[in-house]
Amino acid sequence: MSEDTEVRKPKFREKGRLMSASEIERTLVRLAHEIVEKHGGSKNVGLVGIKRRGVPLAERLGKLIEKIEKHPVDVGVLDISFYRDDLSTDGPRPKVTPGAIGFDVTGRDIVLMDDVLYTGRTIRAALDALFDYGRPKSVRLLVLIDRGHRELPIEATYVGRLIPTSKREIIEVKLNEVDGQEQVLLVEVVD
Repeated sequence: MSEDTEVRKPKFREKGRLMSASEIERTLVRLAHEIVEKHGGSKNVGLVGIKRRGVPLAERLGKLIEKIEKHPVDVGVLDISFYRDDLSTDGPRPKVTPGAIGFDVTGRDIVLMDDVLYTGRTIRAALDALFDYGRPKSVRLLVLIDRGHRELPIEATYVGRLIPTSKREIIEVKLNEVDGQEQVLLVEVVD
């Protein structure tokens, strides 16, 4: 490959740490209380984390809500790999296997979780996937970070932090369960 056709990987520069481990924990405690308050308890609530970093957020919130309400909350996992609109549309759609989320979503108040809300396309794909498993009573979105720049009319009900960004900036959420570290960073693409 010549220099002209060589694909260069973008380089990133860390601009700053937006949240520490303790700030993430405090934010999750606040969000757990908001969920319980908005739903009048947690009896009909199911938490669904979008793979990858939405899953540990859902698991942590499930434990926090269980402490508040003194009973367990269903926590599930949603894999949206085959629902993304940036994949090829050729070929058959994959079959959804029953029970892959981990509990029945039909008639439940579902809180769908992800780490960062950006264009809204991940959430659109997650909604498509979720409704293939059943018809929830309601679906609300929880994100740790809302960074703006929506391309679809999707907004979160529960937001850990709103952090306006430029298109050149990226929010990196690092969670112990996935990354072996705990923090939220703001990085920027450099030329």
